[in-house]
Amino acid sequence: MKTAISASSLEGAPIVVKKRVTPLRRFWSYRTLVLMCVPAILFFLVMSYLPMPGLYLAFINYNYTAGIFGSQFVGFDNFKFLVTSGALWKLTFNTIAYNLAFIIFGNILQIGIAILLNELRKKWFKKLSQSLMFLPFFISFVLVGLIAYNILSYDFGLLNGILKSFDWEPLKTYSNPTIWPFIIVITFLWQSTGYGSIVYFAAIMGLDSEIVEAAEIDGANALQRIRYIVLPWLKPTFIILLLFSLGGILRGNFGLFYNLVGANNTALFNATDIIETFVFRSLMNNFNFSLGSAVSLYQSVFGFFIVITANWLVKKVSPENTLF
Repeated sequence: MKTAISASSLEGAPIVVKKRVTPLRRFWSYRTLVLMCVPAILFFLVMSYLPMPGLYLAFINYNYTAGIFGSQFVGFDNFKFLVTSGALWKLTFNTIAYNLAFIIFGNILQIGIAILLNELRKKWFKKLSQSLMFLPFFISFVLVGLIAYNILSYDFGLLNGILKSFDWEPLKTYSNPTIWPFIIVITFLWQSTGYGSIVYFAAIMGLDSEIVEAAEIDGANALQRIRYIVLPWLKPTFIILLLFSLGGILRGNFGLFYNLVGANNTALFNATDIIETFVFRSLMNNFNFSLGSAVSLYQSVFGFFIVITANWLVKKVSPENTLF
């Protein structure tokens, strides 16, 4: 039964008037957080947004004397050259294939190593293992390329030296494109797995220990705890890192490819040439800044649509784990 409220019963009651919160007032209430974000905002403003007018290079025939905005406008001719020459499709395939291998095998190894580190009971051994696996990340790609050359060189390499000692035929590694995808992927995993596993290991450290202890009391063994507790706990971290990785799937690791293979080894182009090495050659050999800018713009636009599509697919399956 509804009870009518008389006007007299409301007499003397305080009237609460909500003040409208203006954007400036809200900004001031969060001034500490905004101040902490200023360095990141300035970084992206200077490094990402201010150079954006330079994208105009992709649509002109750049002339050194006339400058960027005084050069001849050619529209999509730079992109047309990439498509008609057939270089774009091969470069795109190689770049995506290598990055997919890096993402898939890298995340599998990183999750596995993080779980193994979590299962270690000796703290000193756990810390030693982390340090040893983290060490390759600090080794320069220049040094990695030098080590690889001293192992794989036809005339002076360690591998061929061992083969010659057994009177076996030496390998011409730097003219054999079939083995380089394996060499590149293994080298990347060796250098980056230790660093990447730290992120997953930190996520495991945030897992409530009472849940694991309750599972142990209920009789769950180590594999069951990993399958039903640890892996579901790592799912959000994996999805976020996957989306970030997909954003750069069309951006190759120039330092790795250039120092391992080089940018001008024509014998290995079909297996190892990626977008970054192509841009490097176009800038260093022909000084074609317009062509290099066209390829870079293509990378950015393609990567943007990949992130949007991947985020949309994740939202359909697991909405709570999306980026936006």
